[in-house]
Amino acid sequence: MSPSTDPAAIIEITTPTGPGRVNLHVAERPAAALVLGHGAGGGIGARDLLAATDAALRLGISVALVEQPYRAAGRRSPPRAPVLDAAWTAIVDHLSANDLAGLPVIVGGRSSGARVACRTIDATRAVGLLCLAFPLQPARRSTGVQAPSRLPELDAVGLPVLIVQGVRDPFGMPPPGPRRTVVEVAGDHGLKADLPAVTSAIHAWLSDLVAELA
Repeated sequence: MSPSTDPAAIIEITTPTGPGRVNLHVAERPAAALVLGHGAGGGIGARDLLAATDAALRLGISVALVEQPYRAAGRRSPPRAPVLDAAWTAIVDHLSANDLAGLPVIVGGRSSGARVACRTIDATRAVGLLCLAFPLQPARRSTGVQAPSRLPELDAVGLPVLIVQGVRDPFGMPPPGPRRTVVEVAGDHGLKADLPAVTSAIHAWLSDLVAELA
């Protein structure tokens, strides 16, 4: 089963900042659910998000690809973090109470979407976190001052975490931690250079997590 053979149901969900949109791929007799968000300027068609969808569906995990309200409305520039977090939490809450009811939920996303999932991990009552191209080190400010690392966001998560990061990612390489697995793959922030490696890393981690939950 893969995204190409399992057409998604498209769902619109009301949030405090307008309607978001979800592409929902339902696995047969799902063991868990994976809810993923997109990057700041991209959408849910990013190749690494589709690789994660494929890996999850092959394991019998349903997948919800979430479009934030600003993207659903056709805008490219994201709002402030609290606005993103509120919309994301509302969407995950709705899915957990309806289409994904009764399933353990793993959250995550690519780049900015991974940060949103990370910041809201407690609010969404997730059981794991999948980060694709986590932007560890912000770009240098126009003043020349380097902004603080975002490692504290990751360190605050006490659940199983997988980070798949390109070895040439300009935003840096997060370190592994007690419950944090970091897999380095070829390429940069786009994670396009070796998609089979991305898929393999996600498949292995999800398989172990679902076995642990069972």
